[in-house]
Amino acid sequence: MEDTQVDASARSLDVEKDAGADYAHLTNTSIQSFSWENVTVTVKDRQTKQPKDILSGITGNVKAGEMLALMGPSGSGKTTLLNVLAHRDVRGTVSSSLHLNDTKTSLRSFRKLSAYVEQEDALVGSLTVRETLYFAAQLSLPSSVSKAERIARIESLVSAFGLQGQRDMLIGTPIRKGVSGGQKRRVSVAASLITSPSILFLDEPTSGLDSAASFEVINFVKEIAKKYKILVIASIHQPSTTTFELFDKLLLLSLGKIAYNGPVSGVREYFADIGFDMPLFMNPAEFVIQLVNTDFSRDQNESTQRLHTIQDAYEKSAASRASKASSTHDTAKPTAISTDTAVQVGANPLLIPLTLIHRSFIKSHRDFIAYGIRILMYVALAIMMGTVWLRLSTHQSHINAFTNAIFFGGAFMSFMAVAYIPSFLEDLSLYHKERQNGLYGPLAFQLSNFLIGIPYLFLITLLYSLVAYWLVNFNPTARGFWTWVLWLFLDLLAAESLVVLLSALIPIFVVALAAVAFANGLWMSVNGFMVPPGTLNVFWRYVFHYIDYQAYVFRGMMVNEFGGRRYECGRGEDGGCECMYASRLQGECLIEGRAVLETYGYDTGSMGKYVGYMLVIILGYRVLGWAVLRLKK
Repeated sequence: MEDTQVDASARSLDVEKDAGADYAHLTNTSIQSFSWENVTVTVKDRQTKQPKDILSGITGNVKAGEMLALMGPSGSGKTTLLNVLAHRDVRGTVSSSLHLNDTKTSLRSFRKLSAYVEQEDALVGSLTVRETLYFAAQLSLPSSVSKAERIARIESLVSAFGLQGQRDMLIGTPIRKGVSGGQKRRVSVAASLITSPSILFLDEPTSGLDSAASFEVINFVKEIAKKYKILVIASIHQPSTTTFELFDKLLLLSLGKIAYNGPVSGVREYFADIGFDMPLFMNPAEFVIQLVNTDFSRDQNESTQRLHTIQDAYEKSAASRASKASSTHDTAKPTAISTDTAVQVGANPLLIPLTLIHRSFIKSHRDFIAYGIRILMYVALAIMMGTVWLRLSTHQSHINAFTNAIFFGGAFMSFMAVAYIPSFLEDLSLYHKERQNGLYGPLAFQLSNFLIGIPYLFLITLLYSLVAYWLVNFNPTARGFWTWVLWLFLDLLAAESLVVLLSALIPIFVVALAAVAFANGLWMSVNGFMVPPGTLNVFWRYVFHYIDYQAYVFRGMMVNEFGGRRYECGRGEDGGCECMYASRLQGECLIEGRAVLETYGYDTGSMGKYVGYMLVIILGYRVLGWAVLRLKK
């Protein structure tokens, strides 16, 4: 945490005193305009199977320091348009012409100059406000940006967004109260501004906020936009009057077409001119949304005709001609985009996994839900197991109990890895947001996720084993204990890797939970305990048994217990020796543990080979998890 303790350095730099100036000189001011022409998105209609335009011929522009509101009823295409303008993947076929300063844009250059704030605040709740900005800087700024400059940016943004009093407060977790909803949204915006972008995209920035908090957030954004000439484009749903009036321009959509595109101040006059007078004291945002919404109209024909009238009126209006004229580009003499002062987005890819591990470490030891509850759960499970199979003796009557305990210890421990699903899905949500912003890819995410889990899973293994192993009275040697720890540790690594794979494939909690539970049920059934491998149905044996990590764990633990231990036979009524398993020690009224292994077809050699199989399975799960994330956009 040395790097995150920025107080002392900040004081020495005295950055807070000149926060505004610091942010101003860091902001790229070379982008004067952003425009788009004839944005059209076509998808296949689910019912008719015919091509359908969800956006049709959308043209518009925004200039430095302006805020544009994208509005429209649900299904109007505003989020799709926002994603197209932000160079994000959208469903369907996209046709568009996007320009910065009359120069066509590319994905590579655009990401250096823009930032995108998701509708949902994908923040780590166990980080403080300042730590959130610190890690945003670490993941997005190149190593050429000095530590002093990073600190300056963090302090500038904290000051600019009015978060001085909350800088050391947690964002907030389900069991620990943090900053308010409006403050959380400000943190999201501030984190996106850490790279000093010229264009800021906001997807429903007021979603889930009351009118006061909504005004607070948009007002802060407006101040930053005006002061530092940032272009802001925000999709927003029915803001209050005061919030709506903070925007400079409105682009109103309905059924994929423009109903109005012009200054917010001219909304009332424009609609009055085309025959739709706005009532006095009515929220203009509410008025225009109701005007172009056809979903809840009692007379669909009337509402559809009204919408066509509005759209046709806009096509013929002076506002439409002005918009198209301002979006017409002189390709012979484009205005150059200077990126000399722009921040080159992208940290050193070799250091990104370390940054992610650092952030995950802070989360894991602060967030009790992430690992604390799991540790308590496993310790309670160890106490339960140890007291149920308490102090088993080496009499042959306890051999089956030993076998049952071995199966339970390995299989149920791996089954309980389902408790990791909520924490992983939270990390996955943050990963999707940061990947969309081009910060890092699935390899860095998978690598850091695996490495941060190793010490915690080993701690869980050790605590569980210290309690359960000696209470049950498994092979009472140091070698036996550490061999058990090894197999249980590999078991948990494989189980958690399976959770990562299935949760990445199906990132819905209930479905992921069911999938992981089913997979573990399958592995329990074919791991060799229920039915010995030699008598297992050939389909289940050759298709699933040999790729079942629980099978190798069960084998390894069985060999650890029975490979070098002896058990006393029982005595008959005549005092003679009666042994459950025949072995070479039967004459001494003893059972050699290897006789138990022979009933399962296990030998005591090649344990190194089976450890190798476990490592291959763990690696396989992680590679498949990486492939799933790589293929998913």
